[in-house]
Parts: sequence; structure tokens; C-alpha cells
Amino acid sequence: MKALMSVGALVGVIGLLLLVGMIFDVVPSNTVRLVEGYMPMQMITELAIFVGSFAGLSYMLSAMGMGIPRFWQGIAFWAFILLYLKFRVYPPIPFSVRAMYGTVSLVAVFMWMSSNEEDWKKFKQPIMNVMDAQTGMNKLLRYAYLILLPILIGGFSYNAMVPKSEEPIELRTVHPAPPASTKVHGKTYVLQTSQNPYRVNPEGKYDQEYTNANIVEQGMGRLMKPNANPWDQNAQGYLKYVREGGEIFFQNCHFCHGDNLNGRGLHAFAFNPIPANFTDPGTIAQLQETFIFWRVSKGGIGLPNEGFPWASVMPPWEQHLTVDEIWKVILFEYWHTGYYPRTWD
Repeated sequence: MKALMSVGALVGVIGLLLLVGMIFDVVPSNTVRLVEGYMPMQMITELAIFVGSFAGLSYMLSAMGMGIPRFWQGIAFWAFILLYLKFRVYPPIPFSVRAMYGTVSLVAVFMWMSSNEEDWKKFKQPIMNVMDAQTGMNKLLRYAYLILLPILIGGFSYNAMVPKSEEPIELRTVHPAPPASTKVHGKTYVLQTSQNPYRVNPEGKYDQEYTNANIVEQGMGRLMKPNANPWDQNAQGYLKYVREGGEIFFQNCHFCHGDNLNGRGLHAFAFNPIPANFTDPGTIAQLQETFIFWRVSKGGIGLPNEGFPWASVMPPWEQHLTVDEIWKVILFEYWHTGYYPRTWD
């Protein structure tokens, strides 16, 4: 048992040193890569390992007579979760999402500390000591909390609610003007002349009209031609690429854009503005495929100034997907919504 706890404590110390290195930018956040599609499970696995390691570390410190009080164990673990989310996870996740995860973690810490009467008593004892103020130090802390907490809460509330008089620098443009060309994975694409290479007919030739003819109706009530089912494993050509694009979409994009591509995915309402609703006729139906290719490749950080102040939090997918995968996802988005991409002529 002691040997097992020693190994756990060693892993915990290594994990803490790595996190400290990431906080001070000595160790890159992507040293251990979070794999797209498996990121949530990988994070949960890492955190579960840390929980076990910290238990071993706590056991070893207690055995050496240097046990950490239960109250500070809970506070330190919650602080660790917040720092992990901010400095370990790459690409970075928005503050609103971290705040949501932090709240869930705080509830989990309280459940852990109140799981039995003895732990709960140890956890709340420092709080009760300050409230009772039986010593000079606790009395000083109580007065400090009574003064500082209302000031801090009032300050945050005032800052959040006070009307801002300054005008935005520029009005936001939902579909900002794209550049003439964009460079993805070392290759330059001229947006006015480039084409989706997967809009092909059964003979493997580029055929916009053929692919358009396979899009029948929009939305959940979409009719499907008997020979136009991309989920058929025997589907070939254009429909095969639609299926492959759909698989990539559901591995990476549906968390925000939703299963029905209506911008109401699992994480959608953590963002402002919420992700684009592709079923809205004002979105991809009004755009060329090359515009979508540019936006997906460069993400929110690639937007020009007129795309602000409510910038998109979409990551630059060129860092995670190949050029072929991006084109296939675009193919799927048009197929699923039933829209035709806008053309230049």
C-alpha cells in the first residue's frame, strides 16, 4: 500500500511541476497533445490520474507528519482545476466555458468534502474559527472579510452593469470581406478561382450541377433521392465524400454547431455570439465555398477588423485538419442543409 501511494505521490509531484512549467511558459501546453475527437475523455483521464496522485501525495505527507488540513486540500484542488483548464488545455478554451467547468468543479469539491461528517467538520472548521473570532488573528480576518468581500462583489457588479459610453470602433460585419487569397498548409488558394475538389460526378470529374442535383430538400424534413444516401457504405464519388465530411463534422464541429447544423450544439450557449446557424438562409447559402474554406481554415483569429467586436471563438481548423478534410466538411454542410453554394457568375 505504501509503495503504491509513493508512486502516486511521485506522479502527483511530476504533474504539478509540469503544470507550473506551463504557467510560466517553460513547458509548452501541447507537450502532451490533446487529440481532437478524444479531448474530453483525455482531459477526464488526466484529471482522474491527478486525483489519485494527489491522494498518494496527501497520504505520504500525513505519514511524515506534514498533513495538509482538509480545508486547504479542497481549496488547492479547486485552484489546480482552474489552472489546468487555463494553462494545460490547448487550443485555449474561452473564459465562459472555463467558468462553467470551474463551477461544476467547485460543486464536486463540496460533495467530496461533505461525503462524511468527519471530513465536513474538518473542512468547515477554519471557516467557523474565523466566524467565531476567538483569537486576535481570526478577529482581524473576520473584519477584513466583512469589509473586503462586499467591496469586491460591489466592484465587480458595478463594472459589469455600468453602461459603457464609448462607441464601438467599427460596426461588426457578419460576413467580412475575405482576402483575395489565403495560404493553408503551405499552399496558396485564390478564393475567386479555387473550387471544392470533391464536387465530382461518378466519373470522378468536377461537376457542380451533378452535386447540386443530389441536394433535394432542406432541414429535418429533407427528402432523399433513392440513390443519394451518403451514409450508404457503398456510396461512391460525391456522396462518399459527403459521408467522410459528415464523420469529420461530428468528430469536431457538432459540439458547437449542433447535430442539425443550427448553431445549437452542446457548448453553443457558452459563446456570444452563438455559433453560426447553417440552416439560416443568411449564412452559407449566401456564400461561396471558398469563403467557407477561408473561414474554417483561419477561424476567429483570422477575421479582419470589421469582424469584431464580437469575434468568433472558432479555432483555426487548419491546425487540426488537412486541406482535404476541410473541403469535405464544407461539402457535408451544404448537403445537410440542402443549400447550393453561391457561385461567382
